[in-house]
Amino acid sequence: MRQPTFRPHPHDVLLAVVSVAAGLVLWSLGLYTTTFRGLLPAWAALVPMAVMGVLELFRRTAPQAALITGTVALIADQVTVGNLATVFMFTDVMYAAVVYGHPAMARRLPVVTGVITVAVTLLSVAWLRTPEAVLIGVVTGIVSFGPALTGASVRYHREAADAARLRAEQTALLAEMDRKAAVVAERARMARELHDMVANHLSAIAIHSTAALSIDDAGTSREALGVIRENSVQGLSEMRRLIGLLREAGAEQEPVAVPSLDGLEALLAQARTTGSASGLGFELEDRRPPGGEPLPAPVELAAYRIVQESLTNALKHAVPGTVRVRVDRSGGLLTVRVDSPYGERPGPRAPGSGAGLVGMRERTELLGGEFGAGPAGTVWQVRAVLPAEEKVVEA
Repeated sequence: MRQPTFRPHPHDVLLAVVSVAAGLVLWSLGLYTTTFRGLLPAWAALVPMAVMGVLELFRRTAPQAALITGTVALIADQVTVGNLATVFMFTDVMYAAVVYGHPAMARRLPVVTGVITVAVTLLSVAWLRTPEAVLIGVVTGIVSFGPALTGASVRYHREAADAARLRAEQTALLAEMDRKAAVVAERARMARELHDMVANHLSAIAIHSTAALSIDDAGTSREALGVIRENSVQGLSEMRRLIGLLREAGAEQEPVAVPSLDGLEALLAQARTTGSASGLGFELEDRRPPGGEPLPAPVELAAYRIVQESLTNALKHAVPGTVRVRVDRSGGLLTVRVDSPYGERPGPRAPGSGAGLVGMRERTELLGGEFGAGPAGTVWQVRAVLPAEEKVVEA
């Protein structure tokens, strides 16, 4: 814990030196403030003035102690010939007590000094019974209430400025956090799109290139090279389209066709071509009611990508058999289910990173749906339930 320091501020040192010097000049010229000329010698007025000069050094670091001691010094000054510099230094100590003191002190001093000013005015008028008695109250207000009120106003504006600066910093911090979150979300979306668009082509290339290297047969190699070339061309085309979209972001560009569930037949036809060498067959069961309401574009895209990634995983990991794709819409929900033959697969296999399952889960959760993937008996089942209404979050 940091210990409080009582080292005087340079400005306070300068203020104390100037005030004491001014007081010495006034005293040497015989300019006094009271009528008590015979009670104490003239030099006695220098004592409270010197005390006030020392207190000026601690106006910031110990405002409460300085005010209490300064009040005693001001009262002592009134029983001497008096010095105007002592009064002015007291007003500064009062001001500093409100500005730099504890918040409770800052709230109470203007009220207390105001009450004292009113009380002194009433007592002076009641005792002296002359109009000039009001001047005693005015002087009391100038010496005590005026500095306290000024200090309260300054402190209020300082605290308001500090609060405004803090709000601005918090707003900037929140804006930076929102910007980073938006960047992360956009990068995640781009990663999902890139993976789903290209992964199936690269998987087909990996599978057939591995088969061509493992099987020493000219016909097999030629067939594999044909599939590799077709997937390379398609993957390169989709990569160029994605790069073009990224480069032209923010500029006017032609609308890009978004994949939809109407393209599932073409997607499965491509999978049949790629998976025929691995003994895989593909079937589509579309149970959506004919002529139904169109699906929201984010849901349509997410469902298509989930089927696409599931087929890609089947090409890489499924054992020989039939991959069944089922799409159903009922009760305001769209259900996508892909069952792939599951077991120990002989022969070459394409490596997997698990990013596909992560991407499918993210797409589903962003739309407020449910996702599950795992073995179910002799099949590996991927199942996603998506809201088929318009009120969805764009993936």
